[in-house]
Amino acid sequence: MIHIENLQKTYRTGFFMRSRPALKGISLDVPKGMIYGFIGPNGAGKSTTIKILTGLLNADAGKVLIGGKSPKHPSSRKILGYCPEQPYFYDYLTGRELLAFYGRLVGLEGDLLKSRIGWALDTVHANKDWIDRRLRTYSKGMMQRVGLAQSILSKPELLILDEPMSGLDPMGRRDVREAIMSLHSEGVTIFYSSHLLSDVESISHRVAMIVDGKIVREGTVEDITESCSTEYHVRTREAILQTELPEGVRASGHPQEWYCKDDAARDRMLQFCLSKNYSIEKIEHSRPSLEDVLTEEIARAES
Repeated sequence: MIHIENLQKTYRTGFFMRSRPALKGISLDVPKGMIYGFIGPNGAGKSTTIKILTGLLNADAGKVLIGGKSPKHPSSRKILGYCPEQPYFYDYLTGRELLAFYGRLVGLEGDLLKSRIGWALDTVHANKDWIDRRLRTYSKGMMQRVGLAQSILSKPELLILDEPMSGLDPMGRRDVREAIMSLHSEGVTIFYSSHLLSDVESISHRVAMIVDGKIVREGTVEDITESCSTEYHVRTREAILQTELPEGVRASGHPQEWYCKDDAARDRMLQFCLSKNYSIEKIEHSRPSLEDVLTEEIARAES
């Protein structure tokens, strides 16, 4: 559904128009029917990539296809729904009037338009009394839901969302997650960026991690997190002096709980406990989160 190959984009900023590379040859593929998370720190190139995918920016080099067509071609947008991070709408309209306006832009009329607006509002959990108030009275969370509703009015095959959960409270984030899962169950391919990595972990089939304009990791959440260092948490019945611990084992702050940095350290800890007749009550295998991996990649890029 999305194909990106060696995509490059450079901005020119300041009085002297100095070059600032935003994308440094990124490549990725999003198959049809997938929920694909796109994560990275501020300024990494996420929004630039999304704007190129939607035809709002031109790339300097590389190849981009949306459903097999260039984003520069208007026909590529027939299958596309898009909600930016900070949607700007005519704030003197009500939410329902705004959706009617956008519905007509995509060719909906009459009873079909009314039913499609109701479906979109139900999908994003926005079919409430405030939808008939003027947009200027909306909170950011309300505006975010209306933006998401307008992006799905045409029932697109591909939905691109830039920070769809930004500014939402926990209930709002849950509603957006449920909306994404509901749309996916109807066959919609979803490509979205987010800083809320716990949400990305819970709903994404694959994830691309971009740092400083380059894709540093790509794959399933399990692939990405398992490729990093994993620790083992060991709890003993007896207290152990830290000076006795074998190599690769560190204290947790509790005299009966220890962290082993890898498989070898775990094995050394087990042998140590057997030799000293210490009883092991629990061993847990802890995998790093996406946030841990991203933090590690950002630190590596800055070093």
